[in-house]
Amino acid sequence: MRIKTSASRKVFSVANYTLLISLAFICLYPFYYIFIFSISDPQTAAHGNLYFFPKGLTLLSYQQVLSQGGLWHAAFISVSRTVLGTVLSVLCTSMFGYVLTQSRLKFRKAIYRMVIITMYVSSGLIPYYVVMQAYGLKDNFLLYILPGAISAFNLVLVKTYIEQIPHSLEEAAFLDGAGYFTVFRRIIFPLCKPIVATIAIFVAVGQWNSWFDNFLLADKPWLQTLQYLLYQYIAEQSANATSMSMNFGLMTQAKMTPISIRMTVTMVVTLPILFVYPIFQKYFIKGIMIGAVKG
Repeated sequence: MRIKTSASRKVFSVANYTLLISLAFICLYPFYYIFIFSISDPQTAAHGNLYFFPKGLTLLSYQQVLSQGGLWHAAFISVSRTVLGTVLSVLCTSMFGYVLTQSRLKFRKAIYRMVIITMYVSSGLIPYYVVMQAYGLKDNFLLYILPGAISAFNLVLVKTYIEQIPHSLEEAAFLDGAGYFTVFRRIIFPLCKPIVATIAIFVAVGQWNSWFDNFLLADKPWLQTLQYLLYQYIAEQSANATSMSMNFGLMTQAKMTPISIRMTVTMVVTLPILFVYPIFQKYFIKGIMIGAVKG
């Protein structure tokens, strides 16, 4: 049987759907615009009048960007730091968060407060550089993964989530002779999939987009990341846009523009990380809701 709805209910539904569709369009259209700009003729797109469909469809920008020397090695470095940095950060943050939930730990509250303070107080750029150099991380691949092994914000989420797990599960495991590491590995960590997926996304996006540590501490070409390489590329092409078409060859009359290069680079560095979200989406929503209930 159909349930009759009042006129006010219908108006509300129409207004609600209209608002949600409008918000979705506002969020998605900028990314769509970047995409159609990157596959349009650079000179035509530079003059504007580009709204919903590409004009002068071409992959010239992608061919030029992807043909840069050292691109694939830089992409390998970026993927490596993203994967290794995410795995290390998830493990360290999860274990540290579990330790901070144990009442037997002395000075537990003091340690937790010291970690929270780091969210509000920063030492600055020069002390950071001096410390990294003193630890031997300058021109070292480990500079990409060790400094971010534990994040205070992610630690708050993990600790809060673990506190929601019934303590009786741990007590039962302890009675069966399990130690702390065994309890964490076999009980706590498997139950933390939602929050682990949440912080994994946060860390992966941060690692993939990071380039400043490369700029500051890595001078060797083999340590160059994809983001820093493309950043240098954009700067060079902004200074001399006409060299783009000359590098591509004289067979084409289309000339690259700095804006088309920026749009293409944005797509190149954004698309890979977008594939991570569908994998962790079902865990992400649950984890961010439960982990942020209290801190």
